[in-house]
Amino acid sequence: MRNPRNEALKDHGGPVRTCILSREQDAREGLIRLALGPDGQVLPDVRAKAPGRGAWIGVSQGELVAAQAKGRLRGALSRAFKTGDLQIPDDLPARIADALERAAMDRLGLESRAGHVVIGHERIDAAARAGKVALLLHASDAAADGRRKLDQAWRVGRDREGSGEQGLALPVPRTILGLALGRENVVHAALTDSHAAGRVREALARWQRFIGPDPDSVPCETASQGASASGSGGGQPAENLTERGH
Repeated sequence: MRNPRNEALKDHGGPVRTCILSREQDAREGLIRLALGPDGQVLPDVRAKAPGRGAWIGVSQGELVAAQAKGRLRGALSRAFKTGDLQIPDDLPARIADALERAAMDRLGLESRAGHVVIGHERIDAAARAGKVALLLHASDAAADGRRKLDQAWRVGRDREGSGEQGLALPVPRTILGLALGRENVVHAALTDSHAAGRVREALARWQRFIGPDPDSVPCETASQGASASGSGGGQPAENLTERGH
């Protein structure tokens, strides 16, 4: 039976892996690798750098928790690693989520150090209106009015007024975003290089696909503070990462 997704993967030309739980195939960048340590412990290897045999998963955190509880994960890992002598940490799903968050924030930090990130409400607004912003990011506790104003500036610069296009809502607050960028309380950030934006978008989408929509990502209805201050007020919620992932 023809599978359009698999045919698209073949056209992509990159390495394709199979999820040990769903048996669905995807490019390795779209899956998460698990590695077997020397002590037999199964650990996340989200950067796919660990030596030896790996096992790939493409399910969400909730699905992984369910598979672990039902024993399906142990069976799939035993087949993938060709051994039943393995230890699966009870908090493996949480460890994977933490590792994906670190990878995404590390990527953003690398792009910032390379000079590809702009912070500060006024600087982002100016860059956005000039058409120089390739990707716009908002912390989870960014004020709705601040998001709305920068989203509008971004649409103007991209000649997409009326499209409803919005920046990406991160599943982390301003304190975590600030840590990634070496600043305090960064509420909004913009990437000005298209290639850098693609790398960050990929890392963020991979993380968001695993953790799913964050129910705690409720905008703070106070003025944005710190590196990118803005007012308070209404506005539509920022776009969820999974809607722009691949």
